[in-house]
This record gives sequence, C-alpha cells and structure tokens, in this order.
Amino acid sequence: MKKILVLLGPNLNMVGVREKGIYGEESADSIEIQIMNFANECGFNADVFQSNHEGDLIDRIHAAKDVYDGVVINAGALTHYSYALRDAIACIKIPFVEVHMSNIHAREEFRHTSVIAPVCAGQIAGFGKNSYYLAILALKDLMK
Repeated sequence: MKKILVLLGPNLNMVGVREKGIYGEESADSIEIQIMNFANECGFNADVFQSNHEGDLIDRIHAAKDVYDGVVINAGALTHYSYALRDAIACIKIPFVEVHMSNIHAREEFRHTSVIAPVCAGQIAGFGKNSYYLAILALKDLMK
C-alpha cells in the first residue's frame, strides 16, 4: 500500500478555534482523523504531521524522501514567504500537492502568491477540509 504524508504548517492546529468564518468550527483533530480515514479509503496509509516551526516541517520533508510516495502540504502562512520550505520540497523527488482550506486568492493581497506552488504538482484552495480530500485524489492520480 502506498504511503502519503499530510503536512500542516503554522496555526493549523487552531482550526476550529481561529477565524471560524474562514476555517469553520470543526476541530483540527476531527479533520485530521477524517483525512486519515479518507486516505485509507483511497488505498493509502497516511501520516499527519503539524508543526508551528518551519525547521520541523523542513526536517519532515527531508525524512519523507525514502518513506512516502507523495505529500499533501498546507504550509499555512509559510506558503507566501518560505524559500527554505520551497527548496526542501524541490529536492525531494516525490509529488507534493499544495492545499489551503480557504481561497487564498480571495483574501489579503499577500496571500495571493505562493512561493511553493512552482515546486508542487498543483494547488487546491478554497474547499475547506474537502481541499485535503481533493489533494489525496490528485496524488492517487499522479501515482498511477
């Protein structure tokens, strides 16, 4: 069975608490369980890792090289300025799908640019927790 990693960046542990009008009221823990169940239904073993620290995310990306077949990444605000995260993704030759629960293109101007998008297979944004499901389906298609 193929194995995927779902990486969640800064403040995503606060989904359900922060900005409920944008992210909803469902808890981060609940969504994480649903993501893992959906991945399993799609034929994947999935691990979820969340960190508020850029270096921890980079270390996890480096470690993914020989363990995972693909990665779903919601880098949070790091999406818009972390060239270190971008470089980590670029050096691992497995598919990454960038995810955002909110439509980053309909929000503040600084959120419109993703520095990680050019090194990801694609970007999915604006569908709440369903963005993760769509990313998992995209990985499944990419791994055929």
